[in-house]
Amino acid sequence: MKKSRGRTGRKRRRKHLRSLCAVNCSHKLEYIKLKKWLKDRGFEDSNLRPAEFLGTGRGLMTTKALQAGDLIISLPEKCLLTTGTVLSSCLGEYIMKWKPPVSPLIALCTFLIAEKHIGEKSPWKPYIDVLPKTYTCPVCLEHDAVSLLPETLRMKAQEQRTMVHELYVSSKAFFSSLQPLFAESTETIFNYSALEWAWCTINTRTIYMKHSQRECFSLEPDVYALAPYLDLLNHSPNVQVKAAFNEQTRSYEIRTNSQCKRYEEVFICYGPHDNQRLLLEYGFVAMDNPHSSVYVSSDTLLKYFPPLDKQRNAKLSILRDHDFLENLTFGWDGPSWRLLTALKLLSLGADEFTCWRRTLLGDVISARNEQQTLNITAKICHFLIEETHHVLLQISQLKRSKENLKTHLALVEALRWENLKILQRSAEILCNLSMATT
Repeated sequence: MKKSRGRTGRKRRRKHLRSLCAVNCSHKLEYIKLKKWLKDRGFEDSNLRPAEFLGTGRGLMTTKALQAGDLIISLPEKCLLTTGTVLSSCLGEYIMKWKPPVSPLIALCTFLIAEKHIGEKSPWKPYIDVLPKTYTCPVCLEHDAVSLLPETLRMKAQEQRTMVHELYVSSKAFFSSLQPLFAESTETIFNYSALEWAWCTINTRTIYMKHSQRECFSLEPDVYALAPYLDLLNHSPNVQVKAAFNEQTRSYEIRTNSQCKRYEEVFICYGPHDNQRLLLEYGFVAMDNPHSSVYVSSDTLLKYFPPLDKQRNAKLSILRDHDFLENLTFGWDGPSWRLLTALKLLSLGADEFTCWRRTLLGDVISARNEQQTLNITAKICHFLIEETHHVLLQISQLKRSKENLKTHLALVEALRWENLKILQRSAEILCNLSMATT
């Protein structure tokens, strides 16, 4: 058959290529029910379709081309799940009389767990049914996967796990007070796994929406709102949007500042986050993320400086007092100014130590100090490259032996590969800088 070379043929080929990257899911029963439920609450949308995308998974596809300034979505207030929703439910009277007051976060977690438990009787069932059953935030990752995270992220992951566990323990008495509402034991309904799921749902899917302070809640900010359907929009660091609650229309609206072709995935931006932040807060990694960084711990930093340096403790004290022992990074453009400044101060000779204030301001102290700083920075970079190669090998071996960890390990692997690319780029930059100064 002769190939079609005209406009119709080109359109057909483009549509075929897009179909390879996205599968329309709007015919699935759970999305049909969700759209009907939203329509009953005043939501009208004819341009966005739920779809499965290669690389990003579930998201929303546009059926018309979007231009900068176009409205992506406008979700009526009736569709939003807030603490106001919780207070108007059967949980409201229990929350209002509980002392000390529960936090807005716990109120929302409790509501999600309760609505999921009552199933068919829940007015929020169409939304609950499309929420993820599991999450990949560090709090949910298996120990073997967490142990392979970069050191700074591993510590934050442990802090997250501890925080969620403490939240559960401190809320058990409140959960018990809800027993009159349920035939089944509240210990069974509001168990740790249920709270972990609810916490991840709120942490990964809420939009920022400030609410007035209520006496029945603790003083923690009430800034959460779950936004059905809107929360299917995935993150891209390469787009810009304007998002806010419109007081006139009483709807939460998102407008794009970027173009999007017909039948392509519509993205929003959660903020200029690096991959460690994205993994910690949302449970995913964005490839080729321009905001990505590789963090250098203070322990790694100090490996390359002699412990017998008489001014070592004084230098560390200065760095600590001026907040130069954290957020030391390598990025796509090489070592950060903070990392180089910390290393310059640690590299000051005994006769240069009095110049430490000038060092923190970015002044050049001496050619020797500059060269030593570059040499040590390069050594740290190569150490991190070797460490990353070693971890990637460990991940590869674990993926073969532990089938149940494949999803978790793939996430850590993606982060480590991105880190490796950044470190290799930084090594090239440092090599060029070193050649230019010798």
